Amino acid sequence: MTKPEMIVFMGGQGSGKGTFANLLLKEHDFNYVEAGAILRQMPKDSAIYQKITRGELLTDTELFPIIANYIKTDKDLILDGFPRTMGQAKWLVENYADKFDIKIIFLNISEETMLAHIQNRIKEGGNRPDDNDETAVRKRIAAFKSTTMPAIEWLSQQPNIIFYNIKLPSDDIDTNFNYIKQHTQ
Repeated sequence: MTKPEMIVFMGGQGSGKGTFANLLLKEHDFNYVEAGAILRQMPKDSAIYQKITRGELLTDTELFPIIANYIKTDKDLILDGFPRTMGQAKWLVENYADKFDIKIIFLNISEETMLAHIQNRIKEGGNRPDDNDETAVRKRIAAFKSTTMPAIEWLSQQPNIIFYNIKLPSDDIDTNFNYIKQHTQ
C-alpha cells in the first residue's frame, strides 16, 4: 500500500510558504496544517500568542502536541511553517517518516527578499501582528538563520526524505509556482 504524501514547505518569513501551499491546495485535495495560522488563532491573552507576537519561537514541548493534533495520516498533507528547529525536524522524521512519503520544499530566498515580501504583505492589508513590528520581524529572520537553517540542512541529508532546494527565479507568483511544480515532480 502506498503511503500518503507529506509536502513540507520551509523557508524564511515572506518566502511564500503559505501562498504556494494554497495554490497547491487548489490542484489537489490535501489536509493542510499551517502552523503559524494555528498559533495566531490562539487566545490573545495566552502565553503562546504573546510569545509569537514578540517574534519568539515556541519550545518543542509547547508545539508538538498542537501540531500532532492536526496531522492526520489518512491522506496527503501539506505542512507549512513546521518544523523550525532541529528537535522539531527530528520529531517529524521519527514520528511520521514511516506514515508518509515526506518531501521538503525549501524556498531559498535572500533576507532582502524576505523583508520586501513582508513589506508587501503589510501594504496589501495583511493583518498579521508579527509583521507589524520591525524588531519582531528581524528577530524572526535571525531565528530562521540560527535555528531553522540547521534543521533544513539536517533534513536535506536524511535518506528517507526527498529534499528540494528551490531558488525562486522571479517575483511573479505564477512563474514561481510553475517553477516549484516543475522542479518537485
